[in-house]
Amino acid sequence: MHGSLASPLTQTAHSGFGWLAIVRIGLVQASIGALVMLATTVLNRVMVVELELLAAIPAGLVAWHYAVQLGRPLWGHASDKGNNRTRWIIGGVAMLASGSLLATQATVLMASSYVPGFALAVLAYTLIGVGVGAGGTSALALLASGVAPERRAAAAAVTWIMMVAGIVGSAFAVSPLIEPFSFERLRLVAGGLALIMVTLTVIATFRLERQAGHFGNAAKSDGVPDFRAAISEIWHEPAARRFTVFIFVSMIAFSMQDLILEPFAGLIFGMTPGQSTQLGGQHQAGILLGMIVTGIGGSAFSGKRPDGLRIWVVCGCLLSAAGLGALALAAVAGPGWLLGANVFVLGLGNGVFAVAAIGAMMGLAGAGAKTREGVRMGVWGASQAIAFGLGGLTGAVGVDLARRSLASDGAAFQLVFMIEAAAFVLAAILAVKATGGAALRAGIARQEREILV
Repeated sequence: MHGSLASPLTQTAHSGFGWLAIVRIGLVQASIGALVMLATTVLNRVMVVELELLAAIPAGLVAWHYAVQLGRPLWGHASDKGNNRTRWIIGGVAMLASGSLLATQATVLMASSYVPGFALAVLAYTLIGVGVGAGGTSALALLASGVAPERRAAAAAVTWIMMVAGIVGSAFAVSPLIEPFSFERLRLVAGGLALIMVTLTVIATFRLERQAGHFGNAAKSDGVPDFRAAISEIWHEPAARRFTVFIFVSMIAFSMQDLILEPFAGLIFGMTPGQSTQLGGQHQAGILLGMIVTGIGGSAFSGKRPDGLRIWVVCGCLLSAAGLGALALAAVAGPGWLLGANVFVLGLGNGVFAVAAIGAMMGLAGAGAKTREGVRMGVWGASQAIAFGLGGLTGAVGVDLARRSLASDGAAFQLVFMIEAAAFVLAAILAVKATGGAALRAGIARQEREILV
């Protein structure tokens, strides 16, 4: 109906990203995911099992890289003002790659000189946090501002599916390359992964930004509000505020097992580094399938009704809770449990939840009266980063404390998995209001009016 009111020239100018351009942004997300996998999965396992450090040490480093991402709103605001998101994307991924190489070297150094190694690790995870925050926020803001409103949920699903595919692919590629395990092999693999991912990002973003349309507040050339005004507008929107709280709680639940899953596999099931890395890949494969199912099903059944994603969010949270409940049983059952299938089901629930929540996030990204996509995605990214840091640290510290107080590795992991399952149930309850459709429909209506201007 609206299309008939616009001239062919206007339609062309506002056509925005096609599917190829969306896939290219997905390649950036895949590169980010692959590099983060090395720092948060492989190096975490090496520190806990091979170096016999407390799980709280790598958890604290990962939590620090999330704390650094509190700067996401600032970086998003800067990319809004600079009108050059490509520069922020490439620079962010390059910094992330440099941080992952330093983190690998720091892990090796901690085996012989703990204090210098740990100091280097803090610097490395700082660079990782800045790289993920600057590159990831700018990539998502570019996606939100360059994709037509009716295509945003599907576009978000495609790019995040590709990010998980990057994590899964790198996990399965790295696991055989580091066997038989040695620090020298680890360094070589980390260097190759960094080089490939930075090169892929440069190729994927070449002349990409000029293809973007002008949807939402990207169309407003009369200036971006200052940072304080932008944050104030977002926080005074009830829908945006509720969604921020939902993101915070759900992402704590999502991340609590991240830093303990591979140590769990090594301590309870006796898996080698390669085997536990492959187990992490099975978890990510489940996430990938869940994202695909929700991307197709959510688009088919919800259409332009953002509240249609609510059932997907709730079901994803509850399926994740069920998978964690089963892991709690596995912690005391030990070898013989179908651990791979259990982890895959957990990932399936995580994937369903993640894509549905991201679809709602993309719908709200361009709904502000004045604020642009970069700062809004930055606010939610910061909430997610805080939650990921707290969740991962809580899970790891919880296991350390429980192992000492309960004098049983299995009982310790069981307690943490049960707490995480309860957090997912709470997230499902919060999702009912947080993913309501009124504000999202209003945002879509505003964006459609702006297309006609």
